[in-house]
Amino acid sequence: MSRKPVVCLAGTLDTKGTEYEFVRNTLLAAGVDVLVVDCGVLGEPYFEPDVPSSVVAERAGIDLASFSGGVEGGSGGRNSAITNMSLGLKSVLEELCNEGKIDAVLGLGGTGGTDLLSKAFRGLGMGVPKLIVSTMASNNTRPYVGYSDMLMMNAVTDIAGLNRISKLVLTNAANAAAGMARGYEVTKSHGEFSKPLIAISMFGVTTPGVMRIRKNLEEHGFEVVTFHAVGEGAGMEHLIDVGVIDGLIDFTLPEIINHWNKGIFDPGMERMEAAIRKEIPQVVVPGAAECFNFGAFDTIPEQYATPERNIIIHNPNVTSLLATPEEMRRLGEYIADHVNRAKGPKAVAFPLLGLDNYFVEGSQWHGVDTSPLFDSLRAGLDAGVELIEMDNNINDDAFADAVFGLFLKQWAAKAEAAERSVAETTNA
Repeated sequence: MSRKPVVCLAGTLDTKGTEYEFVRNTLLAAGVDVLVVDCGVLGEPYFEPDVPSSVVAERAGIDLASFSGGVEGGSGGRNSAITNMSLGLKSVLEELCNEGKIDAVLGLGGTGGTDLLSKAFRGLGMGVPKLIVSTMASNNTRPYVGYSDMLMMNAVTDIAGLNRISKLVLTNAANAAAGMARGYEVTKSHGEFSKPLIAISMFGVTTPGVMRIRKNLEEHGFEVVTFHAVGEGAGMEHLIDVGVIDGLIDFTLPEIINHWNKGIFDPGMERMEAAIRKEIPQVVVPGAAECFNFGAFDTIPEQYATPERNIIIHNPNVTSLLATPEEMRRLGEYIADHVNRAKGPKAVAFPLLGLDNYFVEGSQWHGVDTSPLFDSLRAGLDAGVELIEMDNNINDDAFADAVFGLFLKQWAAKAEAAERSVAETTNA
């Protein structure tokens, strides 16, 4: 790189100008250049930005004067300002990134500022360093982070003036952003395509099986990305949709019933949808599909705190609840329907002696009947979908190896289909 690394500092210089000036100076002291983008709508900026808020507003097709009153609600209200300025900021940042002018983005915000910044930041793409110091970082961050790799740092105090606490937090944030900006060239190199990328879904109680499959895949020239099925399935679905993922072993499916029952691992969407839209090869295993989750035992909603749920205290902050026979039947139907509608090569595998480690001998769900799930899934699968059934627990080496072999078969089918397509085009 022939220039210094550049951190783009974006936010509202009218209401948080003192804090932004402090962060800008800290970044400069850390040895990076700074490009400041103002998103304020209420008044003049505390210091001169490189990109004024009028430019951000113009990108969104709005007039700043519409929001100068600082009202709440209505077309000229704060919510409308946040939404529109976020759109304008997104356009500005994307252009700066595409032109190679910035190496990281950093912002500061309360509730409104975090909403404005996060919508713009998280669309910049995987690997672009993006950090928000936010009063919301110790709360539920999913609405802000989504399935991006955006970082949020807890502001600890409100972002309303400088003091001995806020200076510590803001200095750490500036130095973190400076470090990420300096390393961005190396970061980008890790994202370069080299091997086919295979996604696998995993839970703590399906980890041994996934690790065995991952080892097999890597030894056969694949790159593997594992998604923790605690809501991260939404990110996996997104990456399938945008074409990053080349193949899928959907080994762990508790997010389906977590979504139905509003458990803590609800991905906020219907799972298994992206593979319907894309023709990637996949193998589906109903691992951990029978369980959904809440926090500590005393957080379980009353309607679920019943003996039939056979509640397991997974750890002090996570409880696992058992699906009812009717829910298992519905799960089987759901999984079968989604497999049937998937366009690429596909297969299903059943571990008949346990969907996860909760079923091993000595564990609390050992001997629990999961046949309603297996029976409805088996009955619902189209005749052309290959199904293997094994008298193993999901984490047994023999089962993991069989799933790996089944995936290789689907991968080969994809290659054969591609070759036929090329031949047909050539002969046309």
